[in-house]
Amino acid sequence: MTFFKLSVSALATVAVSTSGVFARDNVHSAGSSTVKPYAEIVAEAFGENFDFPTPVVEGGGSGGGRKKLCEGVGENTIDVANSSSRIKQSDIDTCAANGVTEIMEVRIGYDGIVFASDINGPQFAFTPADWFNALAAEVLKDGTLVANPNKSWSDVNPVFPAQDIIAYIPGTKHGTREVFDVKVIEAGCKDAGAEEAFKAAGKDDGCMTLRTDGASVDIDGDYTETLSRIDANRNAIG
Repeated sequence: MTFFKLSVSALATVAVSTSGVFARDNVHSAGSSTVKPYAEIVAEAFGENFDFPTPVVEGGGSGGGRKKLCEGVGENTIDVANSSSRIKQSDIDTCAANGVTEIMEVRIGYDGIVFASDINGPQFAFTPADWFNALAAEVLKDGTLVANPNKSWSDVNPVFPAQDIIAYIPGTKHGTREVFDVKVIEAGCKDAGAEEAFKAAGKDDGCMTLRTDGASVDIDGDYTETLSRIDANRNAIG
């Protein structure tokens, strides 16, 4: 049976392919927890309508899926990597080094970021700059970069309530984290005027360096873990 290596993304489906004849008959996929429910629906429909076993669908995060995809070709590697962010050049280089050489993109949808909080809590109308000023390790105060002093949302923006800053964000293995970093934190850094200050200080990663004092917490599990954390801490936003 001939398989094609695929990396599926909610933003773009990146197909990294080398075909070959494998001993097993079922397609094996892994990756994004965002894409996983949709991949499971497709896998079930495939199994019901074609004379092949239902594909195996696993999680592990977008980065984990792309890493497995690029391990090589054969029955011991996955055939499809689901990702909620596009494949990186570093992934492509790793794939090529391991014999996974042809790349094709197949877009299946668009990723989006939604912030959740206690339904009985206050309302927020966030901007990217608000999130940068809440979570960055260093922020701009009176034209100078300083360690982030903001403890409550009212410190970030006076229109917000005096509620402690506690944010549960996707862990670094998740494709949604890449989207969050670029579309929220990096954009907020620019909007807040801090990007140029970091460049002037020689801190190229300054925009993307988040605080480690407990205000920003990485969640490596799926979204059910984020929701359970919010349920346990009514001041949290995730």
